[in-house]
Amino acid sequence: MIKLTSTRFGDLEVDDEDVICFPVGIPGFEDKRNWILVGDDGNAIMWMHSTDDGALALPVTTPDAVKGDYNAQIPREALDPIGDVTDGDVAILIVVTIPPERPWDMTANLKAPIVVNRAKRTAMQTIALNEDYDFRYPVLEDAIRERIREQAATSEKAQ
Repeated sequence: MIKLTSTRFGDLEVDDEDVICFPVGIPGFEDKRNWILVGDDGNAIMWMHSTDDGALALPVTTPDAVKGDYNAQIPREALDPIGDVTDGDVAILIVVTIPPERPWDMTANLKAPIVVNRAKRTAMQTIALNEDYDFRYPVLEDAIRERIREQAATSEKAQ
């Protein structure tokens, strides 16, 4: 059992088998190797939380929540650090960026998915070969983003 004090979620207790190890770290967080997923299963966005740093959590989601036809092209040898990955044991997550003052402008990093070997509880972030995938893919459609932005502006004026 791991005990973690999170600045975002308070005190957490996590079973050891729920920890996901990143053997080569995550770009920008290479020294943070152990992570857990926090959040409700029914929510599209979960938090990938470092077990080494109670203040470090990244919002993540599954690609189909953002782009239904997502099919990252990743060479098998790129995944060597996480062990043999079979189709049934793989999970893909993508990091979401949510601007605090403009959450309607959230983007998803389709270019650098996180590949999880569920059987071994190992993962890594890698680069997809797909030329049409972007590091900042808009999560919401233009019309929806504009409508939410207008509602926020109207609400702000009313206060």
